[in-house]
Amino acid sequence: MEKRKRRSFSAAYKTEVVDLVRASGKRIGAVAKDVGLTETAVRAWVRQATVDGGGGSPGALTTAERDELTQLRRRVKTLEMEREVLKKATAFFVRESK
Repeated sequence: MEKRKRRSFSAAYKTEVVDLVRASGKRIGAVAKDVGLTETAVRAWVRQATVDGGGGSPGALTTAERDELTQLRRRVKTLEMEREVLKKATAFFVRESK
């Protein structure tokens, strides 16, 4: 079985699909089939829209918080790499000065 290429969808499209699920009264699986998406993807979009709207389980991250977390993790990784370079440079210059 050949694996599908991963598709990406705009936030506006995701919002339209979530609104369709909520307005139609159909099951998520039926709406997903109608629009040609996987049930898992549509279910995740509905769950995330609920969290973004103030619902959801305690501790669930909103889309903005997820974006910020991703950005902060990337920044931490960059800073850790810079720190390692500085440690190596310091060790090099200490050895050279002796």
